[in-house]
Amino acid sequence: MGVGPVDVVIIGFPGNKFSGRIAPALMELVDSGTIRVLDLLFVMKDADGVTTTIDLEDLDPETGPAFLAVTVHEAGALGPEDAEEVADDLEPHTSALLIAFENTWARDFVDACRAADGVLIDQIRIPADVAEAALSGS
Repeated sequence: MGVGPVDVVIIGFPGNKFSGRIAPALMELVDSGTIRVLDLLFVMKDADGVTTTIDLEDLDPETGPAFLAVTVHEAGALGPEDAEEVADDLEPHTSALLIAFENTWARDFVDACRAADGVLIDQIRIPADVAEAALSGS
């Protein structure tokens, strides 16, 4: 069986207002077989512009437990260079969560394309807010 496409999403949290509210939605995607989490990386920039990478187990007591339930299959896939790249774009007193995940829902489709000698030419992701606006006629 092949591997589905892998995406990395970066979610910003102005004011470092990060909570564990994303974890249950992430777990729903995992439990339904839609995705497989490869790695998670938390990056925080303080008011002075100092950047810190935070491990799951070092998250605060309100946030950490929700994410500790997420099984990470390729810990370390997101590394210091990813943290640096994201930190360059973070404003002071802002944090970001990077999530690398395999789109497991697409495995059979990938296998079928390969079996048909199909070759991926390009892949374009339309951001959810843009798709929502287009589909609602706005």
